[in-house]
Amino acid sequence: MEDFIYFFTFQDPSIVWVVLGITLLGIGSAYVGTFSFLDKKALLGDAISHAVLPGICLGFMLAGEKNPVYIVTGAFVSGGVATFLSSWLKRNTKLSEDTIIATILSVFFGFGIVLLTSLQKSGNPEIAGLNSFIFGNAIGISESDLMLYGGLSLVIIIVLTLMLKEFRLMVFDPEYGKAIGFPMKAISFLFNVLMILAVVIGIQAIGVVLMAALLITPGAAARFWTDQLNPLLILAAVFSVLSGILGTYVSFVLPQMPTGPWVVVFLSMFALISFLISPKSGIISRYFSRKKYLRKTHRDHLMKALYKAKEGGKNGLPIEEIYELYPYQKAETNKSIKYLYRSKYIVKNQAIICLTEKGISDAMRIVRLHRLWELYLNESMNIAPDHVHDSAEQLEHLITPELEALLEKRLNYPTLDPHQETIPRENHDLR
Repeated sequence: MEDFIYFFTFQDPSIVWVVLGITLLGIGSAYVGTFSFLDKKALLGDAISHAVLPGICLGFMLAGEKNPVYIVTGAFVSGGVATFLSSWLKRNTKLSEDTIIATILSVFFGFGIVLLTSLQKSGNPEIAGLNSFIFGNAIGISESDLMLYGGLSLVIIIVLTLMLKEFRLMVFDPEYGKAIGFPMKAISFLFNVLMILAVVIGIQAIGVVLMAALLITPGAAARFWTDQLNPLLILAAVFSVLSGILGTYVSFVLPQMPTGPWVVVFLSMFALISFLISPKSGIISRYFSRKKYLRKTHRDHLMKALYKAKEGGKNGLPIEEIYELYPYQKAETNKSIKYLYRSKYIVKNQAIICLTEKGISDAMRIVRLHRLWELYLNESMNIAPDHVHDSAEQLEHLITPELEALLEKRLNYPTLDPHQETIPRENHDLR
């Protein structure tokens, strides 16, 4: 608890710098990664994050020490070469994109490990901190490093914010952007530069092995919650920043623990929670929504059966006959009857289930939608009358009042469906 209070009250100026740096890094990486995710370039980000390792080692060799300028420059050049090779091989060979990316990732990372091993055996005392680039160590970053990395992160955030419209076109409709005069190739090139830069500035905090997770996971997790770009970017940034700060805190409490894996653990936790409980796309939410829809569908079918019985001159249906209509669904049928009774759609007259006035009105709407859709399929889609029932059985629950009005107008307010049954309306008399 003392460590927790000490860290999150920011009593130590070095902690303030680290948290500020990881926040800027998280926002920049989330912005770039979200566009990369939407543009289906997730694998390219993974390849770049592994491909920068040789550049880190070469930058260290040139400087003879862990100079951030040399290391960032070397990593940027190495990532740029990997990106260029990926594009060139895609244009000039028949290899698939995933094969090209996997090859570049393996070759560059393997070469980087060879250089790193050679440096470790060189006896240079400065090599001690170079291992942090594999899995990351945010707490071990110096103030001068943070100034450089934080400044570059700020550049990424500003460029993406100012050019949001251009990058939106690049992701969603590059052909339209090209048609209205935007230089889409230059915009795509700039985005690749920003993606390489995002990887380069995150390698010391998160590590080359796991940097791809910081690029892709926030956007993927945020995508479960929203379909709009601006909220998607904000939510991805929130996930990324929270995970970065929590991962840094673990490294602070446990000095031997690398930052990168813990950042990815927290990111994975946010992604898992999003996958499970997000309102629209979460698996648990979808499960309950589907259960709710199936219960409503069963109630609608029951009311429709009671309405058709009333059309046939019956006042209602015996409960045993209703059970026969839905074999193996007795429990669900009983639930539907209880719900409709509580909602005053039906009444029970001994063992006979009858519709109330409220129930007749609602059942009439369901039958009308069913028969309108059957007629539309028959007249507009040229589907035979004996093949339209199943489709109408599914769509009758989804037709909105606006779509109903459009169907009525297009079909010229019909009175009969393809089976020559009446399409009921509010003034329809069942007696």
